[in-house]
Amino acid sequence: MTQSAITVEHLSKRFLIGAAEERATTFYDAISSTMMAPLKRFRRLSQKAPTSEEFWALKDINFEVPEGEVVGIIGHNGAGKSTLLKILSRITEPTEGQIKIRGRVASLLEVGTGFHPELTGRENIYLNGSILGMSRTEIDANFDAIVDFSGIEQFLDTPFKRYSSGMGVRLAFAVAAHLDPEILIIDEVLAVGDAHFQRKCLGKMSEVAGSGRTVLFVSHNMAAVENLCNRAILLQHGQLTKEGPTTETIQAYMSCIDSDWDQADAELPKQGGVKASVKITNEEGGAIIAAGCPTKWIINLEVDRPLADAEVGFRVMDHNGNSITTIYTMYQSTEHWRIENKATIQVDWPDFNLSAGRYYVTFTVVDGQEVISSWEKSVVLDVSESDYFGTGRTMPAAFGATLSKVNWKLVSQE
Repeated sequence: MTQSAITVEHLSKRFLIGAAEERATTFYDAISSTMMAPLKRFRRLSQKAPTSEEFWALKDINFEVPEGEVVGIIGHNGAGKSTLLKILSRITEPTEGQIKIRGRVASLLEVGTGFHPELTGRENIYLNGSILGMSRTEIDANFDAIVDFSGIEQFLDTPFKRYSSGMGVRLAFAVAAHLDPEILIIDEVLAVGDAHFQRKCLGKMSEVAGSGRTVLFVSHNMAAVENLCNRAILLQHGQLTKEGPTTETIQAYMSCIDSDWDQADAELPKQGGVKASVKITNEEGGAIIAAGCPTKWIINLEVDRPLADAEVGFRVMDHNGNSITTIYTMYQSTEHWRIENKATIQVDWPDFNLSAGRYYVTFTVVDGQEVISSWEKSVVLDVSESDYFGTGRTMPAAFGATLSKVNWKLVSQE
C-alpha cells in the first residue's frame, strides 16, 4: 500500500491587514524601542486603536499526496498557492490545521531562498545541502552534476549577491533537483530562466518524477502542468475548489479565468507601482473581433514613479499556455518612451491573422531591462470566424492558430 508523502488537514492561514508589527532590526533599534516603550504605550491609550482586517489566504484546505506522485497546483494570482507552499516548506506556520510530511523536502520558491548573499555559489551549494540534511559526502558526490547543470562554473566562486536572477535560479534549481530529496516543491520561479534552461528544468523534473520522488509543481504554464502532473489541485480565493485528473482540473481553471475578466476589456490590478487597463477592439472600435480583420489594442497606464525607458508587450497564448504570437515594442518599434504619470498607448494590428477560437493574453510593462509588471492571462480574447481568404469558406480552428495568406497557382499539368 502506497503511503502518503504529504497530508494536509483543515489547513488555514490568516493575515491581519493594517496591523503592522514593529520589530527591532539592530541592537540600537532594540535599545531605542525599550526606552520609547512608555511613550508609545501612552500614545496607544490616548489615541483610537488602528483597525485591522482579517484576510484568509487559505481556508480549510484538505488533500493527500501519495509517495511518488507529481501534483500540479494551479490558480489565479492571489489564490493562495505560494502561501500553501511556504507552509509545506516550514517557512511559515499555519493559523489552523496541520500538515504531515514523510521525507526530506527541497523547496524552490523564490530566487535565492536558502542562499546567503555574501557566500559564493560553491559555499551556498554546501550550505543549502546541509539545510536539506545532506552529509558532506552526499554533497561531494553530487557537486559536479550540480555545477554542470547550472552552467555557472565560471562564477562558482563569486558571491551570490552578484548573480543575476537567471543565474540564481539556475543554481537554486540545480541544487534542489540533484540533492535527492524525497519531496521536491517548486513554485513559478522557472519563469526567470531562459527558454533553453526551462526545457532543461522540465526534463529534469520528468526524470525526478520518474524516479519515484514526490513533486509539487506550481505554474501558470498549463502545458507544463499537463505534461508533468498526473493530478492537479485548483485553488480559488484561498479555497480548494477542484482536485482530480490534470486535464479536468485545468479545464475548471480556464472556466474560472473566462468568468474573471471581460472579453478583450480588462482593468488590471495594481502591480509593481503600475495601474493599467487593456482594451482590444476591431478597427471601428467594436467588440466583435473577427479572424484576420484589423484590430486596435489600447493600453492606459498610470505609474507611481517615472519610467525612464518604457517598453510594453503582449503574449497571446492558447488554453495550455503555449505562446501563439507576441507583439513587443522592444522588437517592433524604435520609439523609447518616458512615462511620468499617465499615458495611453495604441497598437494597430492591421493583419490580425489569428484563426477563430479563444485566446489568453499576458500584458507586460518593462523599464529598460527590468520587468516592472506582468499580468498573466489578463485578457480573454474571443476571435470569431470570417471569410479571411475571400473564398466564401472559413478555415476551421483545428487547422491551426494562425492564418497565412499565400498565392496558389497551377504551374503545369499533363
